[in-house]
Amino acid sequence: MRGFGGSLSDAAAMNSLKLSQPAQDNLLRSYFSESGIEYNLVRVPMACSDFSVRPYSYDDVPNDYELKHFRLVDEDVEMKIPLLRRALAMSKRPLLLFASPWTAPAWMKSNGDVRGKGTLKGKAGDKYHKTWANYFIKFLDEYAKRNVTFWAVTAQNETLAGVLGNATAARYVAGLAVHWYLDAIVPPGCSLEATHKLFPDHFLLYTEACTGFFMFRFAVSLGCWERGDHYSYSILTVMNHFVSGWTDWNLALDLDGGPNWVKNFVDSPVIVDGSKDVFYKQPMFYHLGHFSKFIPEGSRRVGLHSSRRCLLCQLEHVAVLRPDGALVLVVLNRFGRDVPFGIRDPAMGFIDTVAPAHSIQTYLWRQQ
Repeated sequence: MRGFGGSLSDAAAMNSLKLSQPAQDNLLRSYFSESGIEYNLVRVPMACSDFSVRPYSYDDVPNDYELKHFRLVDEDVEMKIPLLRRALAMSKRPLLLFASPWTAPAWMKSNGDVRGKGTLKGKAGDKYHKTWANYFIKFLDEYAKRNVTFWAVTAQNETLAGVLGNATAARYVAGLAVHWYLDAIVPPGCSLEATHKLFPDHFLLYTEACTGFFMFRFAVSLGCWERGDHYSYSILTVMNHFVSGWTDWNLALDLDGGPNWVKNFVDSPVIVDGSKDVFYKQPMFYHLGHFSKFIPEGSRRVGLHSSRRCLLCQLEHVAVLRPDGALVLVVLNRFGRDVPFGIRDPAMGFIDTVAPAHSIQTYLWRQQ
């Protein structure tokens, strides 16, 4: 497993910074410290997303193929980078940062707009693709100058969003993404090993809604336990189908589920009320903690045999072996009745227990 985490969007940063310094520290500790749920994956949008207050790129000067006008913006320099550095400082576990673009600059897209229904102009290896590759490298360099480095990048966020509406997006297909990486990122005559010095450790093709690296929700509903259930069910499903990491969307939103410049409001594990200098931890936050807290990077999923099943009260579960040798079993009961069950480990013995209605439980033990 690579781990679990969330996304530091512009909106998440803005909401966090609405709080007083002590409340900000408390929010960051809740996510990243040993006293919190210990997220170790953090996704950072490259320039704007729909969860920004405005559409923008890092170079909005047309035909600037040499990217002479490339600049980080206040959302990076004054908001996201300071928060990332604070999170890095308080995390006992190494944080794996990965960056995702929502769109290329408008002048590089077929529709001339950072919003939907447009693709990157040209073809792999041409001036547009070379410029887009250098855009990534400049982004990574500018963050590195400020002591923030990335573990991975993705070619594109939500490629189908460019087909569906006016959100900040660009269409991409898998073959084009691979050719863009090989032809544009890897300089001619340069080995992948040499290119590694310029680029992060990992290249992830996409992040998509409802996959192992992203989770989509609807408008804010404070205290909704059903959404926590849905989170855990989705995570358990993909963990049992070989997904190695899970990254949620916004770390923190306001009471409306924003800000969002296209009014695409959603829910979040943490909701901030800046007027009262408070934030609320939703059931989603605590559900995610059962995974992020107890299943660190380097854990491996192990087989689990169920001796019998109750078809009307089936439990979802996953078992993992941690790097420290401990075993973890996460059990979810989404149903409205208590479900008795037992856990048997040949090395340790057997226990009878019960999963209360609408509950999630984590069992952790070490074999002697």
